[in-house]
Amino acid sequence: MKDFDSIPALMADLGKRAKDASRDLAFASAERKHAALIAAADAVWKNLAQIIEANRKDLDYGREKGLSPAMMDRLMLDETRIQGMVDGLRTVAEQTDPMGEVLAEWDMPSGLNIRRVRTPLGVIGVIYESRPNVTADAGALCLKSGNAVILRGGSESFHSSTAIHACLVEGLKAANLPEDAIQLVPTRDRAAVQELLTMTDYVDVIVPRGGKGLVGLVQREARVPVFAHLEGIVHIYIDKAADPQKTLDVVLNAKTRRTGICGAAECLLVHQDIAETLGRDVIAALLAAGVEVHAAGALAIDGTVPATDADWGKEFLDSIIAAKPVTDIDEAIAHIRQYGSNHTDCIMTEDQSAADRFFERLDSAILMHNASTQFADGGEFGMGAEIGIATGKMHARGPVGAAQLTSFKYLVRGNGTTRA
Repeated sequence: MKDFDSIPALMADLGKRAKDASRDLAFASAERKHAALIAAADAVWKNLAQIIEANRKDLDYGREKGLSPAMMDRLMLDETRIQGMVDGLRTVAEQTDPMGEVLAEWDMPSGLNIRRVRTPLGVIGVIYESRPNVTADAGALCLKSGNAVILRGGSESFHSSTAIHACLVEGLKAANLPEDAIQLVPTRDRAAVQELLTMTDYVDVIVPRGGKGLVGLVQREARVPVFAHLEGIVHIYIDKAADPQKTLDVVLNAKTRRTGICGAAECLLVHQDIAETLGRDVIAALLAAGVEVHAAGALAIDGTVPATDADWGKEFLDSIIAAKPVTDIDEAIAHIRQYGSNHTDCIMTEDQSAADRFFERLDSAILMHNASTQFADGGEFGMGAEIGIATGKMHARGPVGAAQLTSFKYLVRGNGTTRA
């Protein structure tokens, strides 16, 4: 890895080149962007062995840093996950190009015709931690939406991200698009992040993807607007009308499929009427699956750990879950409002009125009914990929795909029209 004498100069150069590239991308044809993404997908698969070798170096680095098993899982790439990246690139390529889409059109009595059409944001800075696949996802989505992007991956994923980025650049070259459209910060130096957060002359929005520490830092120090993706404090409420088999299947999948992703369940709330029956069955199944359960009240069976106040509102990102009984759906809603992060929350019930109440009275970016919270993912929403799950309410919310990385402008046509 090269050392740079001046991080501010390095970042300013990246910013200027990204700005220049964004002006060309704003009117690049859908066909050229499609070609670039298909060529990038081909390059990723062609370079499978090199990417896995680069990832091996990152895994060694992660072990030396003492990363948790969940974080190591986020960092790891194998053939299946690389195939997922390839599929994601191809899916984004095949989506309808959002650029130029007419969002609304109307005529005014004055004789004006007014259209509101999608337009790129410009230059997007993406700061992410250990998941190297974000390199491909973010690069693809920004390109599809006509934006240039500056990627700053985590120090632990440096080699993997570099190898994947090279494939994206290969795609840009093949389609005769500016190579500076997708740039990767070529240093682990944390000063590069500080610079990126204040580059208002070049960067139009920052998208942080990582843990609470990273997102908090970005929100505190950024002068560039931010799409916030905070913690995934994900709740599942098991209603008294829940189907037992569906509940067991969903809860186990939501907690254990991958514990280190933001859609993993972190807290179970169980209606008191079923706490000693279905509730205890679910707890026993979690224990049998190797999950450490921090339980309160009637859910505290043999093998569980006593829950404390610190367990509510905690993102474990590990094989740990908190659980407590609640008197009814309204207490569950109140708990989620107090301790949730507006990311993803789920209700298990066969009572449609209860599901409707849950959907109506909670304002999380994603609300689910009888479905695993591990589906909180742009790919599973048909977006091909995502940059993150935005938990704020301004501009983008939920999975941030290509369409969410756009703004709009008004195109106004007259015929010598003057205002009285």
